[in-house]
Amino acid sequence: MKISNKKIFHFKENNEKGKNLSSFFLIFISYNDERCAKIITTFPSPLPPDVTWHNSFLYIIWGEIGKKLGGKNINKNILIHLDKNKNEVIEMNGSLEMKKKSGNKNIILIVAMSVIAMFLIGYFIGGSYSPIATSSDVNTVQQQVGTTQNENTQNGLHNITYYYNTTDLAQLYNNAKDSVVVITGYVLQYTFFGQQYSTVQGSGFIYEYGEDIVVITNKHVVDEAENIVVTFSNGDGYPATVIGSDAYSDLAVLSVEAPVEEFHPLDVASSSTLQVGDPVVAIGSPFGLGGTMTTGIVSQLGRTIEDSVAGSFPIANIIQTSAEINPGNSGGPLLNYEGDVIGITTAIIQNSNGLGFAIPSNTILREIKLLIETGSYDQHPWVGISGADMTYEIAQTIGVNVTYGWLITQVTVDGAADLAGLQGGNKQVRINNEWMITGGDIIIAIDGTRIINGDTFMSYLEEHTTPNQLVTVTILRNNQTQDISLVLKQRPSVN
Repeated sequence: MKISNKKIFHFKENNEKGKNLSSFFLIFISYNDERCAKIITTFPSPLPPDVTWHNSFLYIIWGEIGKKLGGKNINKNILIHLDKNKNEVIEMNGSLEMKKKSGNKNIILIVAMSVIAMFLIGYFIGGSYSPIATSSDVNTVQQQVGTTQNENTQNGLHNITYYYNTTDLAQLYNNAKDSVVVITGYVLQYTFFGQQYSTVQGSGFIYEYGEDIVVITNKHVVDEAENIVVTFSNGDGYPATVIGSDAYSDLAVLSVEAPVEEFHPLDVASSSTLQVGDPVVAIGSPFGLGGTMTTGIVSQLGRTIEDSVAGSFPIANIIQTSAEINPGNSGGPLLNYEGDVIGITTAIIQNSNGLGFAIPSNTILREIKLLIETGSYDQHPWVGISGADMTYEIAQTIGVNVTYGWLITQVTVDGAADLAGLQGGNKQVRINNEWMITGGDIIIAIDGTRIINGDTFMSYLEEHTTPNQLVTVTILRNNQTQDISLVLKQRPSVN
């Protein structure tokens, strides 16, 4: 006895006819010799609210599972085909007689077990659908989805545009995406097994300076890299060469052997007007996923970070942002909501959430001419000191009346600070279970600008001064303030 193909069966849980199966995701059916079908259960029940029909699905119902759920006289594996529009059973293939061929039975059994295992794993591990809607809500949502799909089919899709104030984020992305590139290369490494090449990957953006069209990125992306390739948003890739770099700002400029029509330069705006809270957009290729856009705000200004490419010197005057940045974003543009570059995404704090850092665009504008024309930038100022941020505990321990500033711990011989007469520390004290060098001058201002800590001191120097410039440093020595004139020097090259 066989069930004819393409016959429509209408079932519901009490075996009445005329109700579709819109609330069922996985259906278990039992049969007896009288060809009466009964739906035993569904999984999950109720249907999760975000499950919708994308195509007709083919479900395998394994008879043994039906037995465990209460079915009787189940003697076969059945294929059920659901209609994606009506969610009805439109086809059943199979026989009521027990199959004699154990090989086929085992194959079907294995397939059935695999399918059900995938459903179960996907439900409990992959999704863990939240119970945000009741069973009736699910049906309502599905009906709304169906209605929306019909309306879209008849009337065309309705676009949703997201604005921040007056900024169309989708339009901003479309205007900028062709200007952002993926950069790849190979770095030779020496291991226990000999020489090996490892792949490096980052981001960059196109910039036009005079008659030169270049790609700007981070130095650490292309540092010591060979066979560098720049890939544009359309998938076209071309060889590239580093024509200039600066380790102290982690900048690199590339020349790309590509036809002119591939280049869509971005404008670079001044970062001087940035404020904490300004909205920003980052575009890059995190983990190789090109053209990825994230949004956030300027979280803080004037940070300093450490990067191996800069040796023992910190990189100063950094933008902190909440825009999501991941490995592979390095070198990509940080944009304001006008679509102009205001920074270059460069670093994150590992295992943090929303702590990204970017080189400010003022650094690009200040250095780009020398990087293109000479291949380097040597105008970073240098004082020649090491220090520590002042705190209330330090002030109490050493007996001073200021809790801000930068405490000088060491002065480099023949550096600018040494020649100006600034003094470093001369004794060690234990503060909060840590040994510190104290006794040196405390820098509390430079050219009348209050110095809160080392970040503000180094960021001021990077943004507002150059080598050979005369500055006035206000210090606290023996609980007395003094103004010291100091001529800045040029920072030594990276070792």
